[in-house]
Amino acid sequence: MAENLVINDGSKKEQYETLLPQLKALTVGETDAVANMANIAAALRQTFGFFWVGFYRVIEDTLILGPFQGPLACTRIRYGKGVCGTAWKEARTIIVPDVDKFPGHIACNSASRSEIVVPVIKEAKVVAVLDIDSDALGTFDETDATYLEKICAEIAP
Repeated sequence: MAENLVINDGSKKEQYETLLPQLKALTVGETDAVANMANIAAALRQTFGFFWVGFYRVIEDTLILGPFQGPLACTRIRYGKGVCGTAWKEARTIIVPDVDKFPGHIACNSASRSEIVVPVIKEAKVVAVLDIDSDALGTFDETDATYLEKICAEIAP
């Protein structure tokens, strides 16, 4: 197992392209979903310096907080509520340039300014969401969506 993460100082795309194979190597053969989520969250936060990175797991009819990196977070989110619950309901990635303009945004931390949520889909069902917050407006774009969707499709539990 790797002890150090190699971080590329290039463009956002180059950073993701350096990170992806490291995440694959880190998670290959590990069957524990929580362990993999924890390492993915840590690697994303270490690479990009995001304010908050974590997973919410679908358990029955609720998203329940899973492994994360950052300040304290909401523990439970209902189906269709906030950005995470909406991404779960619609089974699609949602990019929010300004969380104050998202109807029904759940403010787990007032320092969060922009957000991206990517569903983790297994066997045509959303089983978790990857939630990433930034303390700056407009942090996330299609490059983030593309690579985070790859992470969630290929690597996340």
